[in-house]
Amino acid sequence: MTDLLTRGVYRQYLMITFLSFLSLIHRFPFAFSRVEVHLGEHNLRVKEGNEQYISSSRVIRHPNYNSYNIDNDIMLIKLSKPATLNQYVQAVALPSSCAPAGTMCTVSGWGSTQSSSADKNKLQCLNIPILSDRDCDNSYPGQITDAMFCAGYLEGGKDSCQGDSGGPVVCNGELQGVVSWGYGCAQRDNPGVYAKVNQNISTIDDMKLIFHNEHAQ
Repeated sequence: MTDLLTRGVYRQYLMITFLSFLSLIHRFPFAFSRVEVHLGEHNLRVKEGNEQYISSSRVIRHPNYNSYNIDNDIMLIKLSKPATLNQYVQAVALPSSCAPAGTMCTVSGWGSTQSSSADKNKLQCLNIPILSDRDCDNSYPGQITDAMFCAGYLEGGKDSCQGDSGGPVVCNGELQGVVSWGYGCAQRDNPGVYAKVNQNISTIDDMKLIFHNEHAQ
């Protein structure tokens, strides 16, 4: 898993090529000139020997990001040098299509947990189902756009939470979503809302092309 450090605060993001990473705009409401990327992290408080630390060289925000409704909540970060891929650091595949409702996915992060035994400094994972558009719209009337989807349990009890924003939703080996927002954590009828990666593939490709052309110069 990967995290990045800005102003002493850890935030999560996802490697999609050896030079580029996907994250959320709303996690970075301020302008920043330098981001330190930590790859291969598992325990944030322990240096386990598998980490890579690389600074960023550029950030591109989604051109249609809407801060009012958190629509198109995606940005791309370019590394100052390529990451070394190994068993601890890998790129995740972008989706070829949207996963249907009922698909089980894994969400992960270092966010808040109600479990007294869980160590929030260690990466946590949770399996959750993608919910139907109808259930999602009923949970958040008038707030869900085409670039969002819901996942989790309507009865509550299990969910991503504060501190997980920017974390991945991986379904059958593909990055379907990124933890974005919700009402509270694990509340009944308030599942997690995720930025829909497949809806933004063309924009992500455009941003990756900019990075590629800059790297080739």
